Amino acid sequence: MFQKGLKGVVAVQTAIASVDGDLGELRYRGELVEAVIQEKSFEETAYFLWYGQSPNVQQLEQLQQQLLFYRKLPEHIVQITELLPKEISLMDAMRTLVSAYTHTKFQALSSQEQAIALTAALPVMTAAFYRIQNGQQPVEPRDDLGHTANYLWMINEQLPSAVQTEALETYLKLTMEHGMNASTFAARVTISTESDLVSAITSALGTMKGPLHGGAPSGVIDLLDTIKTEDRIAPIIEEKLNNGEKIMGFGHRVYRTEDPRSIILRKKCLALQGEDAWLDLAVTAEAYIVKKLNKQKPGRALYTNVEFYAAAIMRSIEMPTQLFTPTFSVARIVGWTVHTIEQQENNVIFRPQSEYIGT
Repeated sequence: MFQKGLKGVVAVQTAIASVDGDLGELRYRGELVEAVIQEKSFEETAYFLWYGQSPNVQQLEQLQQQLLFYRKLPEHIVQITELLPKEISLMDAMRTLVSAYTHTKFQALSSQEQAIALTAALPVMTAAFYRIQNGQQPVEPRDDLGHTANYLWMINEQLPSAVQTEALETYLKLTMEHGMNASTFAARVTISTESDLVSAITSALGTMKGPLHGGAPSGVIDLLDTIKTEDRIAPIIEEKLNNGEKIMGFGHRVYRTEDPRSIILRKKCLALQGEDAWLDLAVTAEAYIVKKLNKQKPGRALYTNVEFYAAAIMRSIEMPTQLFTPTFSVARIVGWTVHTIEQQENNVIFRPQSEYIGT
């Protein structure tokens, strides 16, 4: 049987996450994502995905200490970060730095410890190269900040507000894991050859770099940048629809109803409405676009996807656009590592067939 792009083909049985496109449900470890992330930090949500249960006080403290320890980059990674050409993309830099991360002490760690180490190191490497690209010195991580706040600190060298940290942390928790997406599949294919975790994450980063996977939020920013003010929403959207252009941030390959992640991010934006003009524009634009799409394309179920409000939140916290896909990766590395560990536990190498259609 041939299915282009393996669409609809089940290649993996997993206990990590499930995506129901018809019901519009995303579940982590069998629980609805909105219930999992409620009142949980990045660290607690990651622990839940890695271990299948919420941490107690001692377990959470141990994870926090591990993440703090691995924020300190190996010296060879610091040197490579400084030697990389400034003109390459952040995703290229992240892929290169992760591929070089392995060393004797790292290789001696368990797969779970390696997962924690890479999760801690990736935002540090990302922020460091971003600052070097912009002619600034990298900022040392702070032991008194959580995972999300420390990432913002290393980017801007300013302590983020509670609102900024909460907004970004909501996004990170919602995008940690999303079933058998392209980058997760790439990681599992690599680890299925009995390769190593670093190689698997390098494969995932290379896949995430592609604009069909990790680059969508930038298109939403371009759309909202074009609109600029609420009075320009209607004429610009109508012009785009009349020209047959795609409206970025609407529609999803899997969900046939609203993306549950977009619902949660919308609630976060509504809670902050009136505090940020950009979020106000996004909320107003979404309402108009959904109404217009439903009228012009009935039966298509073109709801807002996660990229729309992800872009709004990123812009509201003044996250530069070149950091959008890298920040997505900073979250999704949790899912990638969980899947590689699961693959290792019951491994069969991926070896699909091809159908020859040449002469």
